[in-house]
Order: sequence, then C-alpha cells, then structure tokens
Amino acid sequence: MIKVEWFYWLCGLFFVLIALQVVNDRSNPKRLGSAAFWGILGLSFGYGTFVVNKQAPAWLLGIAVIGLAVLAGAGFPGRGHEQTSTPAERVRFADRFGNKLFLPALVIPVVAAIFGAWLAKVKINGNLLLQTGSATIIGLGVASLLALAVGMALLKPKSPAVPLHEGRRLLEHIGWAAILPQMLATLGLLFNASGVGKAVGRITDHLVPKGSLLAAVALYCIGMAVFTIIMGNAFAAFPVMTAAVGWPLLVQQFDGTPAVVFAIGMLAGFCGTLCTPMAANFNLVPAALLEMKDQYGPIKAQIPTAIPLLACNIALMYVFAF
Repeated sequence: MIKVEWFYWLCGLFFVLIALQVVNDRSNPKRLGSAAFWGILGLSFGYGTFVVNKQAPAWLLGIAVIGLAVLAGAGFPGRGHEQTSTPAERVRFADRFGNKLFLPALVIPVVAAIFGAWLAKVKINGNLLLQTGSATIIGLGVASLLALAVGMALLKPKSPAVPLHEGRRLLEHIGWAAILPQMLATLGLLFNASGVGKAVGRITDHLVPKGSLLAAVALYCIGMAVFTIIMGNAFAAFPVMTAAVGWPLLVQQFDGTPAVVFAIGMLAGFCGTLCTPMAANFNLVPAALLEMKDQYGPIKAQIPTAIPLLACNIALMYVFAF
C-alpha cells in the first residue's frame, strides 16, 4: 500500500534542504532565523508521523507551531541571493520551447485525476493500492514528482539542484504565508472543536424563517463566504458553517444531498477567498511577485466576479441539492 505519510516526509525533506541552503547563504541578513523557520517546519512533517502513531508527545508540535508564529512575527523568513535564470535566458527558453513549457504544469491535474478517479479503487492481493481516504493527496504527490521529472527532461538544467534553488526563491518571495493554508485549516478545526459552530447555529436559528429552504441555502453560502473573508481560507470556514447550518438544516432538516451541498458550499467559500487580504497566498503574494503598485489590485479585480459567482452557487445548490 502506498501511504500518504511518505509524501509528507518528502515535503519535510524539501523544507529541511531549503533550511540548509539558507543557513549557508551569507547574503541573507536573516539567514539564521530563516533557516530555523524552514527547518522547524520540515522536521514537523516527519515528527508528525510519530505523534499520529502515539509514539511521541504532541506538545512538541505545539511548541514548534508557536515557534513558527514567533519567527514570523519577528520578520522571518527573509530573502537571500537569488540563483535563477536571467530575463534573457527566459526569453530564449520561451522562444525555443513555446507551449511545451506548460507540459509540467498540465501533468499535475491529469495524474491527480487518474489517481482520484481510478487508482483509488485498484486492489492488489485484496488490499487497496492507495491508503484509504488519501488517494487525491497521494495522486498530487506523485503528479508533482512526475511534473518535476518532465520539466527536468524538457529543460535539461545544468545542475539537479536547480529545482531546489527555484523552490527556495519562490518560498522566500512568499515568506511565512506559505504555511497560512495549513494554519487556517487547523484554526477551523479548533473553532469547531471549541463549539463555535454550535454557537453560530444557535444564532442562525433566529435568522432563518422556519421552513424556508431558500433562506437556509443563502445563509449557508453567504456564511461560508463571510467566514472565509474573516479567516482567509474556505477550509477553515467549512467546519464552522457546516456544523452550524450545512448539516443540521440543509441535510437533516431539508434532506439535501450531502455531496452536492458541501461541494457547492466550498465553492461559495472560495468566493470569499477572492475578496480577502487574509488569503495572502492567493491575493497578496501574486501582487508582490509581480511587483504591482497596488497590493490589493488582485482583490479589486476579483470582487466583480466573486459576487455574481456567489449568487450562482446559491441558485445551483437550491436547484440541484434537494
């Protein structure tokens, strides 16, 4: 059986290698703190396996998370010397390969879809080939490795370390926001475990007219968008709004189809992602990478799309989920 933790270990190894690169980069004025940030993150991926298997205490991971927050608050990680291609080299590559440059990127969704739709059901000697419930993540991991292999074969870089250098360059541009989705998803689980979803549910009981399906659907979708705007991630908003409205009202009371309700609910949450600076990795990082004059430019451009798309999601859920 192929286990998902193997790919978590690979991610951890990647961050550890980045930390080693950073600590040896004398041009980075924040190299020690930056290396500590990426090193702690990388080691956490491997240590998590022992926590899940009850072989190590979880409180050390808690300290690691606090350490990452402290380092991020102190201005780490920083940027060092970029080892990358020149603009002239990029133009030459573009002229030489043309649309072939998109091949590595296209490999990822195709392979991930094959794993999720087909290989997830394959059995060998009566056992599933892929770990149960993790086919999509495993597929994404395999797809990323294949995309790397295709890119290396296509571009033939001078050194096998080029992907590491480019990965480090992107991480240093993104900074601490690279781990924001993980943090916010965890925050959503904490909110749900602490009873925030039930508290919101009690409030919504007074807002939704009894027996009104349309009002319940609108409240769920709009609530997903609003909580996503506040928390920065639809995965963080999902457990809260689903515990408050999605499950008790739309599924249990109105007999909605769970798969449709929750899938469209996530899409409604993503409408909120388009509108919030809290989704830094989506909205602020691209502005920084493109050196835009207005750091909120992507958000201003996306709002006119997000609002009608949210209305479409409400209509789709009302029509197809019940």
